[in-house]
Amino acid sequence: MKANLDETIQKLTEFLKDEVKTDTIIGKEFKLGEFSCVPVMSIGLGVGAGGGEGTAQKGDQGEGAGGGAGMGMAPIGFLVTRGEQIQFIAAKGHGALATAFEKLPDLLGKYFESKKKATATA
Repeated sequence: MKANLDETIQKLTEFLKDEVKTDTIIGKEFKLGEFSCVPVMSIGLGVGAGGGEGTAQKGDQGEGAGGGAGMGMAPIGFLVTRGEQIQFIAAKGHGALATAFEKLPDLLGKYFESKKKATATA
């Protein structure tokens, strides 16, 4: 019985080693015009294994082992580069507050630039 359970767990482990790799989580780079994009994935795994043996009231003996694994993948976003700039773009939409915080550095930069120009011309 122990040998069957060990073999089942070994097969599950081999499956996971083959499926969960950096290439699975970080996809292959592709180009969109002047942008280089790399997809980033989220992976969820579930693994289970068990076994047992016993004797029925009639005297029949039995044993068994089983295991299973499941995997789900979904894109969470893209790493996007253009020249020296790099940015992570989420695949799912953001709430209003998150969007505002993302735009805050650009808005502050424009504000301070306009203040600088106004001071220079005054």
